[in-house]
Amino acid sequence: MLLAGFLFGLLGSFHCVGMCGAIALALPGQRSGFGQLLTGRLLYNLGRVSTYAALGAGAGLVGESLRLAGVQQGLSIASGVLILLLVAVPERHTGRLAAALGLARPLTWVKTTLAGLFQHNSWPALYATGLLNGLLPCGLVYLALAGALSAPGVTGAAAYMACFGLGTLPLMLGLALSGQLVPLEWRGRLRRVVPYAASGLAVLFIVRGLGLGIPYLSPQLDAATEATTAAQPLTVHYCH
Repeated sequence: MLLAGFLFGLLGSFHCVGMCGAIALALPGQRSGFGQLLTGRLLYNLGRVSTYAALGAGAGLVGESLRLAGVQQGLSIASGVLILLLVAVPERHTGRLAAALGLARPLTWVKTTLAGLFQHNSWPALYATGLLNGLLPCGLVYLALAGALSAPGVTGAAAYMACFGLGTLPLMLGLALSGQLVPLEWRGRLRRVVPYAASGLAVLFIVRGLGLGIPYLSPQLDAATEATTAAQPLTVHYCH
C-alpha cells in the first residue's frame, strides 16, 4: 500500500511539474548559496508532504468509520470507482469541485496568504508556503485521497499520503534547484501517463475489494469475518 502511494506520487510528479512548477520556480531565495537554497526547497517540499499526510489522516478517519460499519471490502471497491470517476473529470474542473464543496472562501484565504509568504525568504515562510500549497485544488491529490480511504487505519492513510508526497519530491526538488529540469514538451507527454497510472491503482483497489482469494493482492474475507472485525470492541490497556 505504501509502495503504491510512493509510485503513484513518483509518476504523478510530472503532473505536479506542469501544475505547480511555476510556484516552485518562483520561490524566494534564488540568489542564496546552494546550502541555503537546498534547505529552503527541502522545507517547502516537506511542507507539502506534511499537508498531504494531514489530509490522509482525515481520509483515514472517514475510512475507519466506514470499516466499523462493516463495509471493509466495499470500501476498497468504492475507492477504486471513485478514482476512476476523478480520472474522468477534466483538470480544469477541480477548482469548481472545491467550490461546490464550500471551499471557495478558505481557498481565497490560502491564495492570499501564499502571496504574502512569497515576500519572505525565511525557512519558516518556505515551509508554510509548502503547507498551504498542499491545500490548493489538485486532481492528482484528490485521486491519492480516494485511495487513502481504503488504507488500514488513520495512521496507514496518513503514511500512504506521506509516501505519495515523498514520491513527488525528487522531481519537484530537482525542478526548484535547476530551474528547468524537464523540457516543456516532455512535461506534456509525461503528464499523459498520470491517468493510466491512476486507473491502474483504481483497478488494484477494486480487485482487492472483490476478495478473489489471491494472496496479498485480493485476499478473501467472508462476511462473517468482516462483521466480526467491525463489531470487535476496542481493547484498552491500562498501566499499573
